[in-house]
Amino acid sequence: MRRRLLMGMAALPAAALLPRAGFAADKPATAAVNTTGLAVTDDTVTVGILHSITGTMAISETGSVEAEKLAIEQINASGGVLGRQIKFIQEDGGSDWPTFAEKAKKLLVNDKVAAVMGCWTSASRKAVLPVFEQYNGMLYYPTFYEGLEQSKNVIYTGQEATQQIIAGLDWIVKEKGAKTFYLLGSDYIWPRTSNKIARKHIENHLTGTKVVGEEYFPLGSTQFNSVINKIKLTKPDVIYAIIVGGSNVAFYKQLKAAGIDLSKQNLMTISVTEDEIQGIGGENIANAYACMKYFQSLKNPNNEKFVAAFKKMWGEKSVIGDVTQAAYLGPWLWKLTVEKAGSFDVDKVAAASPDVEFKGAPEGYVRIHPNHHLWSKTRVGRARLDGQYDVVYETKDLMEPDPFPKGYQ
Repeated sequence: MRRRLLMGMAALPAAALLPRAGFAADKPATAAVNTTGLAVTDDTVTVGILHSITGTMAISETGSVEAEKLAIEQINASGGVLGRQIKFIQEDGGSDWPTFAEKAKKLLVNDKVAAVMGCWTSASRKAVLPVFEQYNGMLYYPTFYEGLEQSKNVIYTGQEATQQIIAGLDWIVKEKGAKTFYLLGSDYIWPRTSNKIARKHIENHLTGTKVVGEEYFPLGSTQFNSVINKIKLTKPDVIYAIIVGGSNVAFYKQLKAAGIDLSKQNLMTISVTEDEIQGIGGENIANAYACMKYFQSLKNPNNEKFVAAFKKMWGEKSVIGDVTQAAYLGPWLWKLTVEKAGSFDVDKVAAASPDVEFKGAPEGYVRIHPNHHLWSKTRVGRARLDGQYDVVYETKDLMEPDPFPKGYQ
């Protein structure tokens, strides 16, 4: 494991990162702000953190836990939420989808948490969604995903398909003249649905382009030589890779060992962030492209303060990927929404969510859309030897989220 497991939380001053509006709010009476029996007292409010810190997904999800704990520490240092300090209960999904559902029910029913920051894979999100809807909980979900979903009980702080899959394909066709694509993915709902959307876009919306191969691998797979041989035979213009978790380590190492030079062979991923590169090794993925909304190397004041605070809390060798940053947004957006609503009640928080804005986001300004996704920019980065990305493209304006794009369902 590239970093120690996350238990406990270090303190750090973070006033420079904090949005100034809404702090030091008067403390309203508990009976007025908690009418549904949530874990709220006169002094504290309890939330849940639900990610995999064990199993194949720990390589990806550990950073989300770190970011959420950093945000909670900063919020508490600045006065909390409606005058209450945030406490958290952390559960481990263990890279197992039924376990995620079980832990979600515990957090909502037994612990009565006011909100949950959690999940990574779409499989884990799909597993917990009925639980959140049945018991009326609020989930802040940080991962870029396939879209085709909207719930009163979820705020999606990552990108959906139009902001990542479609935008990224448009870029690589325009900039690299790509005509042929080989689609790869881990074998569960997100990669399969994402590649279904990618195939439709390639075949129906991009002139003269086609898919020349498509394959999937169980989570945790470490054997990719067979498909790499097929890639060498078909010579696609773009390897489009949606492999997740620890499998990425084996895939990129085997790709390099097979002689595939990513400075000559285009590869675009929508799943490898700086977190995964710590395991992969920068030398094995250098020159690959990633379509995300955030890279640690972004140059803006918010991000520079965020990176400094993150490293102070979790160590100088820690890195920050797209989902880690999106996870950081969750506690902040929840705080801002609760204060807008004047209540911790889930129905009131859900109703108050549209148009809540976070000007202190490391990626830049973000705003919650009425469909519970975020307005945000799309960016393309090129992997460097040191494990970071150089941003080579970003949209001029925020992209409106469209989780149900016409013709892609």
